[in-house]
Amino acid sequence: MTDASTIEAAGSDARARWSDVGFVGLGRMGAAMAANLAVAGRRVFGYVRRPEDASRLASLGIQVTTNIADLFGCGIVVSMLPDDDAVRDVALGRADLGAHGLAQGLGPGAIHLCMATISTAMASRLDSEHRLRGQGYVAAPVFGNPDAARQRLLYILAAGDADDLARCQPLFDSLGQKTLTVGAEPWHANLVKLLGNMMSATALEMISEAVTVFLKRGLDPKPFLDIMTGTMFGGRVHKLYGDKIVARSYAPGFVMPLVLKDVRLALAEAEAAGAPMPSVGVVRDRLITGIARGHEGLDWTGLGLVAAEEAGISLLPLRTVNPAPAE
Repeated sequence: MTDASTIEAAGSDARARWSDVGFVGLGRMGAAMAANLAVAGRRVFGYVRRPEDASRLASLGIQVTTNIADLFGCGIVVSMLPDDDAVRDVALGRADLGAHGLAQGLGPGAIHLCMATISTAMASRLDSEHRLRGQGYVAAPVFGNPDAARQRLLYILAAGDADDLARCQPLFDSLGQKTLTVGAEPWHANLVKLLGNMMSATALEMISEAVTVFLKRGLDPKPFLDIMTGTMFGGRVHKLYGDKIVARSYAPGFVMPLVLKDVRLALAEAEAAGAPMPSVGVVRDRLITGIARGHEGLDWTGLGLVAAEEAGISLLPLRTVNPAPAE
């Protein structure tokens, strides 16, 4: 027989765990985000597959585990993984490996907060699977790179049930500079993110092509870029990444294979909608070319290097590039 004090203690522990945050996907972006949650006073449980990552993450204030079941008692579990397959395996488990996922393990009322850039189809599938089990699902992909994540400068695109969004808002406040609510259906956020990344990648390709013309004519492209960003193209993408392309700064923030993944997803969304995007096909091919030439560790500013190479120019990076693993 269980006495009253034991029941009360168990209830207290359950309430304490409900305020905990689980985190899956502790690459460069995810680790910076989880660290910010810990700094904000949250108890963060991070799941890793490789024990050798534990000490690095523990130094950031994250309680590290190699058992995903340790996250099942959390009220909110954040996933920041690289693609559909990785998110599916974490959320739905792997039957062939006998591994349970978040949907099978989280309690009723818990929320899976997916901040990864994935397809709208996968977002809808995960939303359905979680709701079948009485759980919440919020999609909240972000605009920003690892540096922005460290500085809490992310723009967060959030979509889902209003009550679930309200529960996640304190986390958003600790992770980014602004939260933009884009709909009640989680997949809406993923569509915005994919097309936003597509627009940015296309802008970088156009900047790269224009810069290459100036280089071929033996001219410094910087004055041209300053004129354009000071007049007709004053957006953040043109200013920030245009300067990096001119400076040949390719240090990885958003590496080419992940950009290619997003561009392909955007093209798939366009095809499903019956809306051709021919210019984006060019960007896809440029990324494939860059990766084939061994530039897979470069930032998407490496499109400038590819454009120059296609024009017969041999460029060396002006800044040190350290290839980074995929998130």
